[in-house]
Amino acid sequence: MRPVWRQLVLVIALALALLQIHAQTAGIDPALLARANGGDAAAQVAVGECYAAGKGVTKDLTQAAAWYRKAAEKGDLGGELHLAALYRDGGKGFPRDMAQAAAWYRKAAEQGDADAQATLGVLYSFGQGVDRNDGEAYFWLSIAALAKGPNQDKYAANRQMVGTHLTVDEVDEIQERVNKWQTAHPQPAASK
Repeated sequence: MRPVWRQLVLVIALALALLQIHAQTAGIDPALLARANGGDAAAQVAVGECYAAGKGVTKDLTQAAAWYRKAAEKGDLGGELHLAALYRDGGKGFPRDMAQAAAWYRKAAEQGDADAQATLGVLYSFGQGVDRNDGEAYFWLSIAALAKGPNQDKYAANRQMVGTHLTVDEVDEIQERVNKWQTAHPQPAASK
């Protein structure tokens, strides 16, 4: 049997750890935190945003990334995009990692997010986080340019600039890939 003083030290250490956890999350809505801890991806992203902005808690990009990752690993688009942006930009106490950024942008791009597709295209065109590849850049910018929206013309213009580095045959092959993508990922009709 352990001496009483050892048990008392363990109890005190546990109490201090719980107080530290409570202090770290005290400014976050308890209901939101409960949903996040219960696995709700949208709540996990929201808690990550609290840490990223220092809203109700001390700004902590490592904690923000941990919450974003929980959502992103479930395939949540918001979690993937937030985590990608955090790795792209880095920040105080959080390292910039373009390979991680590109990997998370790819996951979001594959889910059909036009901004992620365009960003991935740009990353390929500059070789940031991925090997420079004008064909992949052209492909992802072409996919992004299919989506109706305020940035559609910008994505198409960026695609055309990248296209100047490709042969006609290469563009034709990529367009076949784009057509296959479009068939496999039909976009909903634009709202009027």
